[in-house]
This record gives sequence, C-alpha cells and structure tokens, in this order.
Amino acid sequence: MRAGGSFARQMLLVPVGRLRKADHSVATSTALPGLDPVELRAIEKAATAEPVEQTTPTTIPLLPGERTLDRRIKFALVQACTLSSLLLGMTAIFLAILGRPDGRAPMYGALCLLACITFDGLDGALARKFGVASPFGVQMDSLGDMTSFGIAAPVVVFATLQGTVPTPVLIVACAMVACCAAVRLARFNVSPKDGRFFCGVPTTMAATVLAVTVLLKTTMGSALPAGAMVFGVVLLAIAMVSSFPYAKLAKVVKLPPTLFLLPLVGLVWNTQITFGLLVLVYLLSGPVIWARQRKTAARIA
Repeated sequence: MRAGGSFARQMLLVPVGRLRKADHSVATSTALPGLDPVELRAIEKAATAEPVEQTTPTTIPLLPGERTLDRRIKFALVQACTLSSLLLGMTAIFLAILGRPDGRAPMYGALCLLACITFDGLDGALARKFGVASPFGVQMDSLGDMTSFGIAAPVVVFATLQGTVPTPVLIVACAMVACCAAVRLARFNVSPKDGRFFCGVPTTMAATVLAVTVLLKTTMGSALPAGAMVFGVVLLAIAMVSSFPYAKLAKVVKLPPTLFLLPLVGLVWNTQITFGLLVLVYLLSGPVIWARQRKTAARIA
C-alpha cells in the first residue's frame, strides 16, 4: 500500500485488498457493517482518494551562482567581516557587564562598537565588489547588526549612565533602542530601497551616535546633564522607526566644503556641544525633508 493513505483507507484495504473503484461500496458495506450511509460514503471517498505525493525539501545554496574556489574564498571573507562585527559587539557587552578596575570599561566598549561599524560597512562593500552578495549575507548582516547595534550599544549606554539617572528610566530608554532597532532592521529587509534617503535613522548611524557620546563622556567628562543624554537616547530610538527621510552619508559628503568649516571650528571650540548640535540637526533634517517633499507633491498635484 502506498504511503499517504488515510486511516479509513487502511482499515478498508486490510480485509478486502486492492479493489477496483466500482467495487468499493460493496466491499465497504461488507467489511464494515453497522455504519450509516453518511459514514459509508465518507469512508468510500477516503478510500478512493489519490495519495498525496511527498516532495523532498530542497536546500537553498548559501552562495548563488558559480561555486568556484575563488568565489568561495571571497564569500568566506565577507562573512568573516560580519562575524567580526558580531563578536566585537559581544565583547562590548562583556566589557560593560564585567567592568574594569580603572572604570574605563564603557570607553573600551564604545571603541568596540566603532570597530563594529567599520566591519559592518566593510562586509557590504566587499560583497558588492566581489560579486558575492546573497540573501544569506543580507540575513547575516541583519543578525550581526541586531547584536552589535541593537543589543550591545544600549548595554554600553546603560553601563555608562548607571547611577546618574533613575535606573527604571534608564532601563526603559535602553530597551527602546533595542526594540526600535529590531523593528528598523526588519522593516529595512522587507521594504523597497531608495537610493537617495533612508526611511528613519539607520541602526548604524544610531549606534555611531551612541558610541561617540559614550566615548566623549568617558574621556572628556560630561558637558550635558545625564537627563538630557537619556532624552537624546529616547529621541534616537524613535527616529529609527520613524518614516521621515534621512539623507545618506554619500549625499551629505557631496555638500559644498564650506558647509563643513563651521562644524570643524565648533569641534575645536567644544567637541561635546558641537557633536550634540550636529546630531540634533541631523535628527531634525528628517522632518524638514519630509515637509518639503509633501509641499512639492501638493504643488505638483
């Protein structure tokens, strides 16, 4: 008997064997007496049904296209960059949890996060250059980003600000970063890509802001109240899941060089305040670009 038959069919075929379709009703009533007509028809229908063909699941190759040794080495190099970012994020978490006798664990954690950002940019660039971009690489990149930017970054922030603000408030702010990073990464994976703007602040940019903030605080002291820093963390988390368009870095770099003169002077004058103002300007640029796009669309309509 072929696999896939129902229990009723198995009961029927044990006493009567394989019968022709025309003889099923007689065999059923003989082998299973005492059943009403409705039950008999149900058993006959199951007995005459064709078995479901079982298909063997197919595996999707991690590296699409030609599987030459050269392409495999390049693919492995790209994945090594992704895993390096993930491991550096784990290192930042361990540093934040275990601490150091000199109290500089958050600073080293922030340096690990900046290294994560470097490897995160490197793996995508190498994948495109080598021609080994793949859906597997996209998923690996998202998982690495969630570990480094969605988990490690808020943990390092928590270790830095712990004791300066109420713990429940700090927990909520850091948890918002983790949750919003997860939503941002999932939305990015399923959304169409815009070559000009990001939809919401990228997790990489948010992690950069958090890492530099921690680095400045641990090396130069705090020029801002701790409450203001927590508010900035919350604002950054909300900006990640917003729908406001934010300019990509390549577009910002193409701005006239004279526009960078004032920020450079400000960084020399007061690094922390200037950095905070630059972050605020970038966060506000999203709503401004959104309002301009709406105004342009209304004028065209």
